[in-house]
Amino acid sequence: MVYPHGRYFQEHFAAGTILLFGPVMAASGAFGLAVLEVNSEEEAKRFGEGDPSVRAGLNRFEICPMLVAAARVKEP
Repeated sequence: MVYPHGRYFQEHFAAGTILLFGPVMAASGAFGLAVLEVNSEEEAKRFGEGDPSVRAGLNRFEICPMLVAAARVKEP
Protein backbone atom coordinates (compact mmCIF):
# COMPACT_ATOMS: atom_id res chain seq x y z
CA MET A 1 0.00 0.00 0.00
CA VAL A 2 1.33 3.45 -0.90
CA TYR A 3 0.35 6.19 1.50
CA PRO A 4 -0.59 9.70 0.29
CA HIS A 5 2.83 11.11 1.27
CA GLY A 6 4.65 8.42 -0.72
CA ARG A 7 2.29 8.75 -3.67
CA TYR A 8 2.81 12.53 -3.71
CA PHE A 9 6.58 12.10 -3.86
CA GLN A 10 6.40 9.33 -6.47
CA GLU A 11 4.18 11.47 -8.70
CA HIS A 12 6.53 14.46 -8.47
CA PHE A 13 9.54 12.21 -9.06
CA ALA A 14 7.91 10.78 -12.20
CA ALA A 15 7.11 14.33 -13.37
CA GLY A 16 10.75 15.39 -12.91
CA THR A 17 10.20 17.89 -10.09
CA ILE A 18 12.07 15.69 -7.60
CA LEU A 19 15.56 14.54 -8.56
CA LEU A 20 16.00 12.23 -5.55
CA PHE A 21 14.30 11.57 -2.23
CA GLY A 22 14.36 9.23 0.73
CA PRO A 23 15.04 8.86 4.44
CA VAL A 24 18.32 10.03 5.97
CA MET A 25 19.46 7.88 8.90
CA ALA A 26 21.29 10.52 10.96
CA ALA A 27 22.76 9.73 14.37
CA SER A 28 20.47 12.37 15.89
CA GLY A 29 17.37 10.80 14.32
CA ALA A 30 15.97 9.97 10.91
CA PHE A 31 14.44 12.57 8.61
CA GLY A 32 13.39 12.78 4.99
CA LEU A 33 15.19 14.66 2.26
CA ALA A 34 14.22 15.58 -1.28
CA VAL A 35 16.20 17.44 -3.91
CA LEU A 36 13.83 19.44 -6.11
CA GLU A 37 14.41 21.02 -9.49
CA VAL A 38 12.20 24.09 -9.47
CA ASN A 39 12.37 27.63 -10.82
CA SER A 40 11.80 29.51 -7.58
CA GLU A 41 11.72 29.25 -3.83
CA GLU A 42 7.97 29.92 -4.04
CA GLU A 43 7.55 26.80 -6.17
CA ALA A 44 9.52 24.78 -3.59
CA LYS A 45 7.30 26.22 -0.84
CA ARG A 46 4.15 25.21 -2.74
CA PHE A 47 5.57 21.70 -3.11
CA GLY A 48 6.21 21.44 0.64
CA GLU A 49 2.82 22.86 1.55
CA GLY A 50 1.15 20.41 -0.84
CA ASP A 51 2.62 17.32 0.85
CA PRO A 52 -0.32 15.45 2.41
CA SER A 53 1.71 14.65 5.55
CA VAL A 54 2.48 18.36 6.03
CA ARG A 55 -1.16 19.32 5.47
CA ALA A 56 -2.16 16.72 8.08
CA GLY A 57 0.31 18.17 10.61
CA LEU A 58 2.44 15.00 10.69
CA ASN A 59 5.56 16.46 9.09
CA ARG A 60 7.13 19.84 8.45
CA PHE A 61 9.55 20.99 5.79
CA GLU A 62 12.48 23.33 5.42
CA ILE A 63 13.78 24.87 2.20
CA CYS A 64 17.53 25.16 1.75
CA PRO A 65 18.39 26.66 -1.65
CA MET A 66 21.35 25.10 -3.43
CA LEU A 67 23.40 26.20 -6.41
CA VAL A 68 24.57 23.14 -8.33
CA ALA A 69 28.30 23.24 -9.00
CA ALA A 70 28.35 19.87 -10.80
CA ALA A 71 26.03 16.94 -11.41
CA ARG A 72 26.71 13.50 -12.77
CA VAL A 73 24.45 12.01 -15.41
CA LYS A 74 24.47 8.24 -15.74
CA GLU A 75 24.53 6.97 -19.28
CA PRO A 76 21.96 4.26 -20.08
